[in-house]
Amino acid sequence: MQALAQALDMVEISFLGASTHHGKRIAVLCAAMGRRLGMSEAAVADVITCALLHDNALTEYILLLEGREEDSEHFAAHCEIGQRNLDKLPFHENIAGFILYHHERADGRGLFRLSEGNFPLGAELIAAADMFDVEWHLGNVAADTLPKLRESIAADTGARFTHRAGGAMLDALDADMLASLRNEEITNTIRKAIPVWTMEMDNPALISIAELVSHIIDCKSAFTKIHSQQIANRAWLMAEFYGYDMAQKIQLYLAAALHDIGKMAIPSAVLEKPGALTKDEFEIIKTHAAHTRSVLGDLGGLLTEWASNHHEKLDGSGYPLGTIAADLDFNSRLMTCLDIYQAVSEERPYHPRRSHAETMPILRDMADKGQIDPVIARDMDTVMAPWSGRDIDVPALSR
Repeated sequence: MQALAQALDMVEISFLGASTHHGKRIAVLCAAMGRRLGMSEAAVADVITCALLHDNALTEYILLLEGREEDSEHFAAHCEIGQRNLDKLPFHENIAGFILYHHERADGRGLFRLSEGNFPLGAELIAAADMFDVEWHLGNVAADTLPKLRESIAADTGARFTHRAGGAMLDALDADMLASLRNEEITNTIRKAIPVWTMEMDNPALISIAELVSHIIDCKSAFTKIHSQQIANRAWLMAEFYGYDMAQKIQLYLAAALHDIGKMAIPSAVLEKPGALTKDEFEIIKTHAAHTRSVLGDLGGLLTEWASNHHEKLDGSGYPLGTIAADLDFNSRLMTCLDIYQAVSEERPYHPRRSHAETMPILRDMADKGQIDPVIARDMDTVMAPWSGRDIDVPALSR
C-alpha cells in the first residue's frame, strides 16, 4: 500500500499542490493521533491504510473532469469513488465513510456539509492531517515554525478540525514529530512509527487488490483505461497455460497489474498527447519503467523484477536497463510479450483496435529479430486467439 501511496503522491503533487510524501505524512500523523485517542492497533492499522490511500480516486477524478471546470460537485466524486474502491479491500474493522468524508470540516463547511459528530473518527483524523499538510507542506517546514503550527491547530479546532482530531494533533505535534515528518526522514519514520501487521487474505482478496491498483494506474490516461487490467488477465491465462500453481499465478497477476505504476509520475500532457511524441517526450515516457522499479523497490524479489522489466528486450535494445537475454528470466520475457500484445491490439489515438490476426505478425517479427522470446510469442498465438477482439475477464475465484 505504501508503494501505491507513493505513486498517488506523484499525481497529487502536480494536481493539488500537495508536497512529496504527502500520503506517508498523513499516515504517520493519523497513527499518532489515533493512538492518543485510545484506538486499538487494528483500528489504527485501518486508518493508516486509508490515510495512505485517501486520494486513491484522484486519477479517475482527473479523467472524469476531461476539460470541465472543477467544482465542488465533481470534487466530491473523488471521495465517493475513493470510498467505493477501498470498500473492495479487506480491513480489520469497518471503514465506512473514512474516505467519503475526508474533506469534511467541523463547522459543516466541507463537501457534504456534515458538521462535527456526524462523520466517523477515521474521517476526522484523515481530514485534519490532510488539510494541515496541504496548507503547511510539513516536509519542508522549518523547525522554528512549530509555535505557529501549534497556534494554527488550536485556532482551527472546532472550525476546520473536529475537537477530537485537533486535540490529538496538537498533542502529537512536538519538535520530534515535526522533524520526523521532513522529506528526508519520512521514509524511516513510517517504518518506525507504523509497525508491520499481517492480515490473512485469500486469493480473491489479492485479486481485488490487483484490480484496484490496475484501475487507479489505468485511469492516469484515457488512452489506456484497461491496459494494466487486461495485461493482468492475459498473464493469468498464460500462467494457466504453463501450469503454474496458484501462488505463482497470483504473483504474476500482481506483477502485471503493477507494471505501469511508474506512469503515475509521467505528466498527463505527455501521456495524453494524441499525436506523435517528440524525442524528448518519448524519453520522458521511457522513465516510467524506472519509476516502477523505484516505487516497487521495497517489495523486492521477483514481483518487482517482472513488473519493472516489461520494456526490456532480449537483444539489449529495451529500456531502462538495456538488459540482455541472459539476464531476463522467463516471466520477465513473458511480461514484455504481454505488454507488447496489449499495446498493439488495444485502441490507441494512433491506431484502431486490432484483431489477434493483425497483432501476431508484429510479435513474430520482433521474435525473428531476436527482441522477444519466440517460444512465448508462439504460445501466446495459441492462448490469445480465442479472445480476438474481446477483453478478457478478471479471473473468477470463489471465496
